[in-house]
Amino acid sequence: MVDFECKSHYGIQDLLRIMELLRSPDGCPWDREQTHESLKKCFMDETEEVMQAIDHQDDENLCEELGDVLLQVLLHAEIAKERGAFTFEDVVQGLSEKLIRRHPHVFGNVKRPETPEESLALWKEVKKKEKEKKQQKIEAAR
Repeated sequence: MVDFECKSHYGIQDLLRIMELLRSPDGCPWDREQTHESLKKCFMDETEEVMQAIDHQDDENLCEELGDVLLQVLLHAEIAKERGAFTFEDVVQGLSEKLIRRHPHVFGNVKRPETPEESLALWKEVKKKEKEKKQQKIEAAR
């Protein structure tokens, strides 16, 4: 048995610790054996279950299925951390930076879109510029 204190309420740090323990030598054999490749079907299945919960307007099931998708994210991040590739914190950092960059009308000084369609167009425009810049860096490195 691993050293872990059960609580009545858990936060994200607890969840990260649980995942670390599940992948540890004293953890769960199934969790330890998983790879990015072995989890691909599970990730797709969990995503499909989220879609079904949305289609059925089943909030209770949606909450559970979103947890299962988060489990997939945590597993992939833990596997990557073990390889020294990236951590869950890196995923959070990257997503935070992307959300800020792609919402210059909220976090910057760009004129606020009037409609959801204008917001989406702005998102796509920023994304396109990011991809162009990334491609230029790749080409410059060659």
